[in-house]
Amino acid sequence: MTEPYTATEMMTVAAARALRNDDVCFVGIGLPSAACNLARLTHAPGITLIYESGTIATRPNVLPLSIGDGELCETALTTVSVPEMFRYWLQGGRITVGFLSAAQIDRFANLNTTVIGPYDKPKARLPGGGGAPEIATACGKIFIVMSQSRRSFVERLDFITSLGHGEGGDHRRRLGVTTRGPTRLVTDLAIFEPDADSREMTVTSLHPGVTHQAVRDATGWPVRFASGVTETAPPTADELAVLRELHRRTATAHGKAA
Repeated sequence: MTEPYTATEMMTVAAARALRNDDVCFVGIGLPSAACNLARLTHAPGITLIYESGTIATRPNVLPLSIGDGELCETALTTVSVPEMFRYWLQGGRITVGFLSAAQIDRFANLNTTVIGPYDKPKARLPGGGGAPEIATACGKIFIVMSQSRRSFVERLDFITSLGHGEGGDHRRRLGVTTRGPTRLVTDLAIFEPDADSREMTVTSLHPGVTHQAVRDATGWPVRFASGVTETAPPTADELAVLRELHRRTATAHGKAA
């Protein structure tokens, strides 16, 4: 029998599985960091993880609180300046995958991490773009991981922080962006991939027990489903054990109850 797991664990495991051993990955804080480090600790021990602060090939024992967490520098192969990180590594085309999250996403995987509501009088100010706008255009491809609800999966973004597929179709190319953009979106309900022509994010896999209607109810646009939608394989006992131990170590290191 499958070991019980949470929706967040399913999402993290599904996101981690998208990474490969030879990837060079630009990692975002939060869920992307958990997924990338789970991949490193399981099926992709040779993956190169890079954080915005300039830490290259870092192998943290616990999940960092921020890009400035000393854990990243202490366990990195080397640390370079932020200008070098962006100009040479990122904009130089040396990073294969960017792993991002956001507060809002639209059907073409454009992301908002800036404001909720009008920019001049927002309901909430978010952390901002940081390096995400550059990551979204300079990495070979982009994976996105985020929880799914109508509040976050919206018909129209309040602010476009990071480019996904723009208005769809060949919009990225027309803007002069030659990288692939978002190729996978992993939520706590499903996995999305862009339609080959329209580039609209389309459900290709449902997590165990999740229905088509549950995804529709949590999406702010008329969601599309691929023909032959599959079921995501549930987390294995080993994947869950590694992920839970990673979170336990992190909680202990940060002075929180495990």
